[in-house]
Amino acid sequence: MAALTNETDRTDILNRLRRAEGQIRGVQRMIEEGESCLKIGQQFSAVRKALDSTYLRMTMCFMEQELSSCLGADDSQKAGIDIMLKDIEGLLARMH
Repeated sequence: MAALTNETDRTDILNRLRRAEGQIRGVQRMIEEGESCLKIGQQFSAVRKALDSTYLRMTMCFMEQELSSCLGADDSQKAGIDIMLKDIEGLLARMH
């Protein structure tokens, strides 16, 4: 399987993961400090959503990279692929 080669996409995904990591540390701190289960549960939900959206973004970046590579797309075709994938990403994001 190919690796994600677009540096901008990789940076975006890593930044998203770092934010989720910070959220997880926040949940750990909340547990240590004895916060209510309701507040902790809300933070768990936020972390899950952040990870799900990061996974979706990574998948879409990979699909864009592989489609462009396989199709040998020129700039005008890449623009069409980008639009199609943004639409697909929007639809998949609503599945949560």
